[in-house]
Amino acid sequence: MSNKPRSPSRRDFLRQSMVAVPAVTLLGGSALAQSQNAATPVAGTTYSPRYFTAPEWEFLQAAVERLIPPNDDGPSAVEAGVPEFIDRQMEDTYGHGGYWYMQGPFAPDTPPTLGYQLRFTPRELYRTAIAAVDDWCQQQHNKKFAALSAEERDGVLHQLEKGEIKFDQMPATAFFTQLLTNTKEGYFADPMYGGNKHMGAWKMIGFPGARADYADWIEQPGKVYPFGPVSIQGDKA
Repeated sequence: MSNKPRSPSRRDFLRQSMVAVPAVTLLGGSALAQSQNAATPVAGTTYSPRYFTAPEWEFLQAAVERLIPPNDDGPSAVEAGVPEFIDRQMEDTYGHGGYWYMQGPFAPDTPPTLGYQLRFTPRELYRTAIAAVDDWCQQQHNKKFAALSAEERDGVLHQLEKGEIKFDQMPATAFFTQLLTNTKEGYFADPMYGGNKHMGAWKMIGFPGARADYADWIEQPGKVYPFGPVSIQGDKA
């Protein structure tokens, strides 16, 4: 979570992260694997969030921009459209928790390996947790999260990741894990879901996308693939 390039490069880190995004996440399923209804907005239009309120939208943009900040390797999460991707998922079946069992009893202290144990759907988790983080930041820094400096936001995110911030209704680690997972999903998703604008993340890691025919390259191991990525809808980078 720094603007300064590091070694190994963010390119290598995100390439590994793409593989590491699980098919089943903390909330019971991947937004990418399960959500099929999010339509891409008309090119050139300014996106207005459908689910998140203005303060929540500010938080979301400020948070994901620190999880994947801009540098020479590739676009930041905001530049790639990750907030739009997450917002669209909140209004889809995934955001409403429609893919898994959401009835009690709930056991929030149960290890995550035994499945999702909170009463919140993804959209409820975001709404409740964002309010809790902003309240905590207001008490500790006299500012909401989005108004903090980059270094201060990094510090808050690290504390959420380690569970050092305590919320009344959920473990802070549960929210951080979901935020990070959805950020990586939106960063590498096909552009039809609202993220990965102009296939910037795919270009960064050399992923060819949804090209239909690789027959000419089967017998050329190790050779760099020279063509840019193609989206599911046929757009070319």
